[in-house]
Amino acid sequence: MAPERNTAANGSPPPNVSLMNRPPARGRGGPAQKPKNMSGTLKRLWGYIGQERKWLFIVFVLLLIDSGLTLVGPYLVGVSVDAIARDAGGVDFRLLEGVLVALTAAYIGDALLTWLQGWLMAGVSQRIVLRMRGALFGKLHKLPLVYFDTRRHGEIMSRLSNDIDNVSTTVSQTTSQLMSGAIAIVGSLVMMLALSPLLTLASLITVPFVYLLARTITKRTAGLFREQQAQLGLLNGQIEETISGIEAVKAFNRERSVVESFEETNRKLRDTGIRAQIWSGFLMPLLGVINNLGFAAVAIVGGILAVKGLATVGIIASFISYSRQFVRPLNDLANVYNVLQSGIAGAERVFEVMDEKEEPEDAAGAVRLLHPQGEVVFENVRFGYRPDAPIIGGMSFRAEAGTSVALVGPTGAGKTTVVNLLTRFYDVTGGRILIDGRDIREYTRDSLRGVFGIVLQDTYLFSGTIRDNIRYGKADATDEEVRAAAAAANADGFIRQLPDGYDTVLTENGGNLSQGQKQLLAIARVVLSKPSILILDEATSSIDTRTERHIQDALLHIMQGRTTFVIAHRLNTIRDADTIMVIDKGGIVEQGSHDELMQRQGMYARMFNNQFKNVVEGV
Repeated sequence: MAPERNTAANGSPPPNVSLMNRPPARGRGGPAQKPKNMSGTLKRLWGYIGQERKWLFIVFVLLLIDSGLTLVGPYLVGVSVDAIARDAGGVDFRLLEGVLVALTAAYIGDALLTWLQGWLMAGVSQRIVLRMRGALFGKLHKLPLVYFDTRRHGEIMSRLSNDIDNVSTTVSQTTSQLMSGAIAIVGSLVMMLALSPLLTLASLITVPFVYLLARTITKRTAGLFREQQAQLGLLNGQIEETISGIEAVKAFNRERSVVESFEETNRKLRDTGIRAQIWSGFLMPLLGVINNLGFAAVAIVGGILAVKGLATVGIIASFISYSRQFVRPLNDLANVYNVLQSGIAGAERVFEVMDEKEEPEDAAGAVRLLHPQGEVVFENVRFGYRPDAPIIGGMSFRAEAGTSVALVGPTGAGKTTVVNLLTRFYDVTGGRILIDGRDIREYTRDSLRGVFGIVLQDTYLFSGTIRDNIRYGKADATDEEVRAAAAAANADGFIRQLPDGYDTVLTENGGNLSQGQKQLLAIARVVLSKPSILILDEATSSIDTRTERHIQDALLHIMQGRTTFVIAHRLNTIRDADTIMVIDKGGIVEQGSHDELMQRQGMYARMFNNQFKNVVEGV
């Protein structure tokens, strides 16, 4: 069975990565980060774009044809002007009619090819996003739990949605523009040189100014767009965290504080967005001024050449059109580069996740854990997030196959960490753990985790029917097996009382069920998976005392013949365990049966007597 994720804490992350110690977001006027490695990001992005080479080649061919039609237009316009002025004021109607027909055909062809290019590029960009999002989602499943324990889930979700959508928009908008712009610039320059080298020189005077303007603005917007994406991720994290904990927010009357925090982050995002848009908005108006100066230069030089008889009016008309076609791609490329910064910022954030260290691969020669007996041995096991802050230090014990082991101790002692190490949610930093006499690192991870059935204190249910949630650990289970598992977990009764029974659709994390009902479904899920080793981490803590007595009978039934680890604070629930281990400060301080530990009058006896005393006083 796929174990449910435990975000609780005996092995929680070190304080420097907690929610309370996150670095503050950059405020207005703060330093904006530039892309860390623009060329490297583009190269990696090409790894996805390059898989569409065939369609990109087809788009390139269409662009060549389209550019040819576009270049023909100004030439035909010049011919038509000269046709009107031919023969001392006479009009060559036959030539004019032919030119008009050719112009109409060229413009219609241009429109059709432009539509076809857009249609093809939409498919290209969506397929690229499909692969990127699939790769990122697959990567998330390969990351260790500590990655998710140290980051806001909303910020991770933002990379899956906002950042990849940003890449999609950039690819669809810029790829064809870059290709068409390059073709148009080269083609227009050739035609301009053919018509008049002097006019061409006059029109090229604007190119250095366009380059300097684009370089200045994009240098500023690069960091702003990256900052904008980071702020958006932070905002999404706050939204996800607030919605998930809305009951706590309302219970502690923190609505105003939460709204103020959201508004502060939202303002920072607005300020960053405004600065990014203002700077990027400078580009086109200033480019327009530069272009108009270029057209003025062409008009002046063209007028002088016409007066001296070195150029006809038709040539000047054609040249002005070509100069527009030459300058427009330069403007587009400058604007595309500006848009590209936003896409690179999103791609960098995606690749940051892709570069995170994954769970270790299965060892060479790893074998599948088949027909497990359930013997578990800890040999001098050590673990810590940092070498100077061990959580588990030199722990050793043996759990015979088919026996029950209870782990008790104060909060933060390391009980849940023991379970996380056993299931390889975390890997030991020293010593080794054996199952059936073999180091668990010598087993394949999927077969190892397949022998465990885990019920956590904070269970998780997925959106879907109750039937599907119980079947989560055994997808091929029949309806009869699902009902039998629910009955064994004492869940069948309340399920049948629901309007749609086992077909009742649950909201996210079973929000339409009580906590106790969710826990019963989680236990039914484990029952159905028939694990060899059972782990119960405060499995009955959310269930009332009456229901707990019923569920204990079910748990005792499924525990028979299985190695079971029970983490419990209610000590009366583990009195029948074969072995009780008292854990404190990452080590075993006492070990034995309930009666043995009570006779020693040590830490366990004090914990039990204090708890029993509190119960009696409460009654």
